[in-house]
Amino acid sequence: MGSPSLRTYEELEGKTFLVCVGAMKSATSWIYHYLASLPDITVSPLKEVHFFNARFPANALGDMQEVALRRLRFHLEREGNPTANLRASPAFRASVDAVQMIYDDDAYFGHFARLCTPETRTLCDITPAYAVIGPAGFDYIKAFFAAQGVTLRLLYVMRDPVERLWSHLRHLQEVNPDGNVAMRWKEAIQSPQICARADYRGTVWDLDATFPPEDILYLFYEDLFHETALQSLCRFAGVAYRPGETGEARNRTRVEIDLPQEAREAFLHLLAPQYAFCRERFGDLVPASWAA
Repeated sequence: MGSPSLRTYEELEGKTFLVCVGAMKSATSWIYHYLASLPDITVSPLKEVHFFNARFPANALGDMQEVALRRLRFHLEREGNPTANLRASPAFRASVDAVQMIYDDDAYFGHFARLCTPETRTLCDITPAYAVIGPAGFDYIKAFFAAQGVTLRLLYVMRDPVERLWSHLRHLQEVNPDGNVAMRWKEAIQSPQICARADYRGTVWDLDATFPPEDILYLFYEDLFHETALQSLCRFAGVAYRPGETGEARNRTRVEIDLPQEAREAFLHLLAPQYAFCRERFGDLVPASWAA
């Protein structure tokens, strides 16, 4: 996929774009709500925009274009006058934008330009599925934002690999109970799509190879709710720090199943290269609580 040719939006001139590319089940929902609480930051009502992974779907867990269409149908079929509902609901208007993004690259920046206020310094797209779009996808992101002339910042949050993987499988079971994914973990860890989301090494390599180091922030889930990490995040995003509601969970997986010992041992074996890579790449920054 070549470099995009895009319309430029004067509303975005001088703005920073913070794109959180994952990892899945590493408090990205909490980050979304925290950043939304800051007066200088504007987030999309979509929470997860799914723009770039729809264009690079090799590791997709679903059809994001169908998700966008289904979300729009939900709003269109609600009671009341659709036009009045559209005017009253930012989520409805955002769902229209998301469908337009399927066909029109300009709609991505048009969506955020419409959301800008005089106070906006930074705009956020927090879509964990971007972690698995690969080198071509990250090259596309780089060219895409360069064409607009905004400042791009990339955020990647890592969590203890075993804990993150088990949370991911329980989440998949929550959204599709009939699939019983968590209890079929032996099959699940053979899935390329699930393993791609556990591949911190691959994502970090791709980010490091594509973007200058000053444009990437790596954080750890286990440290995220401390003042130091949030201060780093705010500095990186170019906004003033404010304390967050660190005791308030967001999008917590409701399927509570203890990790079987057999699964823990299999996960540790599978993910040993991830632990080793993170300790080599990040040294003492890796939380001491990580399992291996």
